Amino acid sequence: MDRVDRQILAELQNDGRLTVTELAARVRLSLSPCHRRLRELERRGAVRGYRAVVDPEAVGLTFESLVFVTMRQEDRDTVAAFEAAVADIPNVLQAQRLFGDPDYLLRIVSKDLRAFQRLYDEELATLPGVQRLSSTLVMKHVVQERPLPL
Repeated sequence: MDRVDRQILAELQNDGRLTVTELAARVRLSLSPCHRRLRELERRGAVRGYRAVVDPEAVGLTFESLVFVTMRQEDRDTVAAFEAAVADIPNVLQAQRLFGDPDYLLRIVSKDLRAFQRLYDEELATLPGVQRLSSTLVMKHVVQERPLPL
C-alpha cells in the first residue's frame, strides 16, 4: 500500500459517498487508475464496505451501556457458542474479546433502562459460559466514529 492508496482510504473515510470521479480529483489521479486502485483496495479487504452512519437517538436508541463479561469456562466450544450467541443479539453494537479479566467487552444500545434490563436478564445473563456480568452506563461520547489514522 502506497501513499496514494492511503489518500484514497482517507478520503473515503471522510466521505464514503464520493463518486469515483470526485475521488480521483481529490487524490490527483485520472479516473481509470483511481477506479483500478479502489477496486483493488476493495478486493484486498482494505475497504470492507460502505454504509450510512445512523444517529441512535434519531431511531429511539437513547440508552447505551458497556457490559463486561467474565467467563466461567473458556474452552473452545463454550467460547464459540458464546461468540455466536452474542453476534445474534442486534443490540450488541460491538463485542471485543480481551486479554485478562474481564474476558469480553460489549457495547450495547437500547431504547431505555427497562429495555436494557430485559435484554440483560433474558439474553445476556443466559449466554453460554458466563460467570459474571458487570455494566456501566455511557454518559457521553467524547470520540466516536473517528477515521483510522493513515
